[in-house]
Amino acid sequence: MRRRYKFLLRPTSKQATALAACVEDHRLLYNAALEERREAWRRARKGILYGSQSKQLKDIRSADPQGQGRWSFSSQQATLRRLDRAFQAFFRRIKTGRKPGYPRFKGGGRFDTVEWPKDGDGCRWNSTSDSAARSDRTRVYLRGIGHVRVHAHRKIAGTVKTVSAKREGRRWYLVLSCDHVPADPLPPAGSTVGIDMGVASFLTTSEGAQVPNPRPGRCSAGRLTAAQQALARCARYSNRRRRIVARVAALHAAVRRRRLDHAHKTAVWLVRNHDLIFHEELRITNMTRSAAGTLEEPGTNVAQKSGLNRSILDAGWGVFLAVLHAKAESAGRVIVGVDPRNTSRTCPDCGHCAAGNRVTQASFVCLACGFARHADIVAATNILRAGLALQT
Repeated sequence: MRRRYKFLLRPTSKQATALAACVEDHRLLYNAALEERREAWRRARKGILYGSQSKQLKDIRSADPQGQGRWSFSSQQATLRRLDRAFQAFFRRIKTGRKPGYPRFKGGGRFDTVEWPKDGDGCRWNSTSDSAARSDRTRVYLRGIGHVRVHAHRKIAGTVKTVSAKREGRRWYLVLSCDHVPADPLPPAGSTVGIDMGVASFLTTSEGAQVPNPRPGRCSAGRLTAAQQALARCARYSNRRRRIVARVAALHAAVRRRRLDHAHKTAVWLVRNHDLIFHEELRITNMTRSAAGTLEEPGTNVAQKSGLNRSILDAGWGVFLAVLHAKAESAGRVIVGVDPRNTSRTCPDCGHCAAGNRVTQASFVCLACGFARHADIVAATNILRAGLALQT
């Protein structure tokens, strides 16, 4: 298996300055490579690929030894590959008929990650300098920056393949991508469960357990609104605007961490207690599309749909399912997605399916046999049965 490990970096002031300079130089390299591609096509209808741009790195580094020449050659190649992947995705969207979205220039604050594609080539995980040889603290060596202290709060497994430095607000993080991470299977739990995702309750199981929805975005909405209103009153390029931008980013980061923390805790609880887990195969992008419509055909109930979309995105179903699949793979559990159609309208007792069976958001009463239960539990039960039918 391949896994990522994220650790907090604790650079000195000089190292933090060097990290910021490294990110800035890689951003300028990305923008220059994008400009070259754009101008070559505009002037001569000629496409430029990664190979030709990578060959120019040697001349660029020799012409600017105190700038681009300070950093690892392989990290600069990774930046050019990043641009190449953006163009590949652009052409892929054109072929499939979707909105293309031409690759954009990265402004300040829009480029926060530098990747070293191979451990030992411009970087070295768990490396110590001569002055810190007797220290038991974990450090990472990054060319042009030095040996940076890492808050390694957990042990890593497998082989380190890539190393990335990432800036989030005022903090720096190290992201390790490891191959051949061994599985850590859990003992059999002897239980199978179906789960129904919701907004009123974050999750309901076929056994009747309900996980409350923490609503991290709604809980922080007041502070976010106040910070964004203060940001709107700031003069552009002022020091006050810079501080409030950092405050807004910190609030969004706190919401993201709370959502991720809840997803991890809920996924661990499910994986530890069940061998086989069935969930709805949700298309969240389609579910959260705007209902505004067009000028010719305006939508209906736009405000209500907007509130529902906000609640779905705040619950973080996609994040939770990604975490659940990763933890299940590591623990040797099985996760199966099932078709969600009519799971909340079908009676689990007699099989009658009708929209009128669901009286309210929370109540289910079958029109044929009178079976009554909580609507989310009914949906989870039907998901479990549909999943078991797929296994036969």
